[in-house]
Amino acid sequence: MGFLSVIRRWALRDKMPIREISRRTGLSRNTIRKYLREGAAEPKFKTPTRPSKLDPYADRECAARLAGTGQRTCDHETST
Repeated sequence: MGFLSVIRRWALRDKMPIREISRRTGLSRNTIRKYLREGAAEPKFKTPTRPSKLDPYADRECAARLAGTGQRTCDHETST
């Protein structure tokens, strides 16, 4: 559940005062008012796919793990 939807639920359904929402979230009362007034959707941030700084060393690390632990596979690849 998104942060803005929690604020809306507290204010509209639970009839919680803006001051109490402000206390619970740590946000300014003006910010809470702005979120309730705008009715904006939850912000969605796209994170670009970037290579890891350790990718050039992944094969070397995998070989070291296989030699040291006796494993047959190495899962150095991240899930996307």
